[in-house]
Amino acid sequence: MPFLAAVLAALAATAHALTVRQTSTTITVDLAKTYQTIDGFGISETFQRANQMHALTPTLQRTALDLLFNRTSGAGFSILRNGIGSSPDSSSDHMVSIQPKNPGGPTSPPKYVWDGNDNSQVWLSTEAVKTYGLTTVYANAWSAPGYMKTNGNDANGGSLCGVSGASCASGDWKSAYANYLVQYLTYYRELGVQVTHVGFLNEPDLTTSYASMRSSGQQAADFVKVLRPALDRANFTGVKIACCDAEGWSSQQGMMGGLSAVDGMLGTITGHAYTSAPTSPINTKHPVWQTENADLQGAWTTGFASGSGNSAGLGLLWAERISDAITKANVSVYLYWVGVQGGATNSKLIRISDDKTQVVASKRLWAFANWSRHVRPGAVRVGTSGSPSGARCKSYRAGQGQAA
Repeated sequence: MPFLAAVLAALAATAHALTVRQTSTTITVDLAKTYQTIDGFGISETFQRANQMHALTPTLQRTALDLLFNRTSGAGFSILRNGIGSSPDSSSDHMVSIQPKNPGGPTSPPKYVWDGNDNSQVWLSTEAVKTYGLTTVYANAWSAPGYMKTNGNDANGGSLCGVSGASCASGDWKSAYANYLVQYLTYYRELGVQVTHVGFLNEPDLTTSYASMRSSGQQAADFVKVLRPALDRANFTGVKIACCDAEGWSSQQGMMGGLSAVDGMLGTITGHAYTSAPTSPINTKHPVWQTENADLQGAWTTGFASGSGNSAGLGLLWAERISDAITKANVSVYLYWVGVQGGATNSKLIRISDDKTQVVASKRLWAFANWSRHVRPGAVRVGTSGSPSGARCKSYRAGQGQAA
């Protein structure tokens, strides 16, 4: 019952505690007991999923955008996670690099190429920010370009040349990769979209046939020492470095020791929930975000509760997963993998029909909406005790100047 709890907390904004009786159940909200600040909820449209949205008719584009970002008719998502490309082309679902060809070495003048489109992520970001008021854009690279890595390929793992244990005949590419990320942020800034968070790894504990780059916590720290000064020199002092989007929560916990040396340079700790769920806190002073989870294989379902479709995609299951992540792992953000795309699996919240004539929302979307519409960025989780049988009750104090 997050909406009810949020409203109760808002009404009690000037009180120490509020007790409400509903039939035989007593719910107590204790504003003096505070937990994490919520940064928001959201999705990504990486790997050319934004192209699928952009290819719709203008009417369906607006329908899809409203379902994602409108706080009245849609989920009211407040975070967009974009993919920073590393591939040499846009074939298949590749995310093309802004420097597809080796400029000649790590110290050679860069040869950036910018199409102003970025697989339609520019269009999507501009709509989200300028039309719907979204303020948090997380730009995340799955890999460095292949010529910067030990395996010479942006896919199939490999490590960034120059980090601990990863020497390359071509030299040390840490500074070149940092400048590459800064240039990507610069292109967006020039278009009026401010990237607020930047990540340089995605699932560094996994080798895949698509863009992927391996890294330990120590190797990530080696790069952070170069990236933070590069951001500051380019006047991106407010951009927070996010690390490291490990495939599972326990994997991210395992990287934290290696990151200790750069703790002051980090802004956000990020992890996924595929191989292990966020059911315990990560030991850090920084906000912790769950940045990717989905039912990747289950057949498409629009159901909410048991008996109404594939169980792995049911709305109630995802409402419970969000609740667990917030209360057990103290996460500040929960992102689903993809917002809108075609196909017959539950990997997205909204399906583009096979004939491209409609977009269909799953009940998972509305489970997210119950959080994102009402628990807005800046809201603080506060103490709650007492829940109706079979329900979960959470309370939040609205951020300054915001309604719950």
